[in-house]
Amino acid sequence: MDMSDEATSGNDTDFSNRIELANNNLGADGSTSYPTRGQVLQACIITSGLLLALGATIRQAAHVASVEGWAVLDSSEVSFGFEMWHLELILGLVLLVSSSRYLLLKTWPDFSQSSEAANQQILGSLEPLDYILVAFLPGISEELLFRGALMPLFGLNWRSALAVAAIFGVLHLGSGRRYSFAIWATFVGFAYGAATLISSSIIVPMASHSLNNLVGGLLWRLTSINPKERDK
Repeated sequence: MDMSDEATSGNDTDFSNRIELANNNLGADGSTSYPTRGQVLQACIITSGLLLALGATIRQAAHVASVEGWAVLDSSEVSFGFEMWHLELILGLVLLVSSSRYLLLKTWPDFSQSSEAANQQILGSLEPLDYILVAFLPGISEELLFRGALMPLFGLNWRSALAVAAIFGVLHLGSGRRYSFAIWATFVGFAYGAATLISSSIIVPMASHSLNNLVGGLLWRLTSINPKERDK
């Protein structure tokens, strides 16, 4: 069966990108098995917490080093400030990412299959309200680390945005995702980096990333075949 016909949505940061659950992929009878709801939520909470802690530590260390006169850029230059015009930027990013993802899912079979495999593994066991948790925790924690800590540390410029986006993309390999997904994650990461440069606020990429996760996850749930039904 061509999975590109089934997949109408994927997530720009499919929520398993830091979680290795590959050992659960095959059951004793050779059939495909999936992580339980508890395993997915636990992994999401733990890894998001670790990313938040790492991002906050880097930001604080860079700030202290900069104040002390070291040749280190201050990551706190990307603030938690928010202005009303940021809403337009967030909405634009959500529309750009969601529409681009939809087009790729319809026209790029490798990306469609990669997204479907990852989504079936991670999202299939979740309840509808769980999608809020697994959309916002990774969205907030990943943006704090990548766009709120690493990008300003390397320099608030387009080259830094692209370099951090490339790292972001490479880290999205695995758990059923192929190089097509890494390319997509790099593009999305660069878009979030651009939004950070424009707004000087970490809130903008955090909100955009989280909302895109939520839109992608919910659309996938509405249009996909339940993994339990698939194995029957």
